[in-house]
Amino acid sequence: MAAESAFSHDNDAGRPLLDRRDFLWSSGGGLGGIALAALLGEEAAAGERTRVRHHPPKAKRVVQLFMSGAASHLDMFDYKPALIKHHGKPSDFGEHVEAFQNGLGPWMKSPFEFKRYGRCGKHLSEIGAPLGEVGDEMAFIHNLTGKTGVHSQATYLQATGFQRPGFPGMGSWVSYALGAINEDLPSFVVLPDHRGYGSNGPKNWGSAFLPADNQGTEIFPQRENPINDITARADFISPAGNRAGLDLINNLNRRYQGVRPGDSRLDARIRSYELAARMQLSAPEALDISKEPAQILEMYGLNRARKKYPAEINVDEEVEYFGRKCLIARRLLERGVRFVQIWSGNDNSFPRRNWDSHEDIPRDHPPLSLGMATGAVALIKDLRQRGLLEDTVILWTTEFGRMPSTQGKKGRDHNPYVFSNWLCGGGIKGGVSYGPSDQWGYKPLDRGRPTRDYHIHATILHLLGIDHEKLTVRHNGIDRRLTDVHGHVIKDILA
Repeated sequence: MAAESAFSHDNDAGRPLLDRRDFLWSSGGGLGGIALAALLGEEAAAGERTRVRHHPPKAKRVVQLFMSGAASHLDMFDYKPALIKHHGKPSDFGEHVEAFQNGLGPWMKSPFEFKRYGRCGKHLSEIGAPLGEVGDEMAFIHNLTGKTGVHSQATYLQATGFQRPGFPGMGSWVSYALGAINEDLPSFVVLPDHRGYGSNGPKNWGSAFLPADNQGTEIFPQRENPINDITARADFISPAGNRAGLDLINNLNRRYQGVRPGDSRLDARIRSYELAARMQLSAPEALDISKEPAQILEMYGLNRARKKYPAEINVDEEVEYFGRKCLIARRLLERGVRFVQIWSGNDNSFPRRNWDSHEDIPRDHPPLSLGMATGAVALIKDLRQRGLLEDTVILWTTEFGRMPSTQGKKGRDHNPYVFSNWLCGGGIKGGVSYGPSDQWGYKPLDRGRPTRDYHIHATILHLLGIDHEKLTVRHNGIDRRLTDVHGHVIKDILA
């Protein structure tokens, strides 16, 4: 049986097709199960249990940094001398332009100075300058093109590969394909912005038609109770009583499952209860940064944390909160979490606490960008010094870019026609800038060959040892995959 069909899931029939593991356990009078147990023992001894791979991997783990609200490529990574030369002149795109709001004012240069960094000479603005320290390890993609200028749809597209709800997040696909490294922690963890969710909220990391245990587990490191419902909060519930309640629920579920063996949802629910019980011991230790050395806390910007911050957006607050999530991500990765998603920015907050800078780029972008860059650089350096960067891929993304013309006096409107991503780590070639945008940063320079989210997703799966065309699940009569029916691996950014 081919790997892809052995790992398919038939939701139309309401029951899963048996994968290799289930088939062996259910056949041969248990002899197949004995042989499989020996195989799993060998996998565990090697430190990892995987479900499917199509070729040798370069990476085991992924970190996705998601900037909610649409970060401006023009003000961080994509240097445009033409905007400096023509700043303040009427914008002439040479074609009809459909703006999201009223963002077709004069050309607007970046209010931030750009300089070259590293041996590669990458141009970065002053609000992205911390990234210059690791610029020679990063691959920038500047010709990424979306399908829509609507936040919710564009966020779905980058997070799930589709611009409408009902599809699994990228982390869910990775969890489904590769399984857990550490059975005591979730394989897919999400660290939302501490102020709230970005567009679509938990639907961005839901498992949709995949088994429910592949959805992202939310952790809010800044809250008193970082993981909802992981422990009983009522005073009258003792640890023994809590354990007895879980045992009763699992017993009832297994009895129910015995007469309905095809219901994968119940199996996922049982596994989630079992994982929650294990996490009561493993999660508090993973989230406790109190024993981290002072130099590590300083590297992540946590040495300047305050008890209270101003109402206005400010650098110290963004550095602390994003840096804390990056440090927690490192602790989760080294303990065996497969996929960590870190969010910056919450949905449509005022005053701005996201990247949607319609009104004032100089006010909103510096705190967010410096907070992101400080945490991201610390994460890259920390993973490198621990020997984890070589098999961990870091992906930075946002839902779309911003226009090279002015909205109001200091803002930028949505630009779905071109924006930037960057990658770093396991299997990525460093010091690379791939796929330039045009002179204005409005569309790809080569309009016939843009980069799409499908190409990014295909490349991430490739680095994990997965052929994106073979990882499929049959749902509603269609063999669904993360990359829909598109995409190819971006070989020019591979080491």
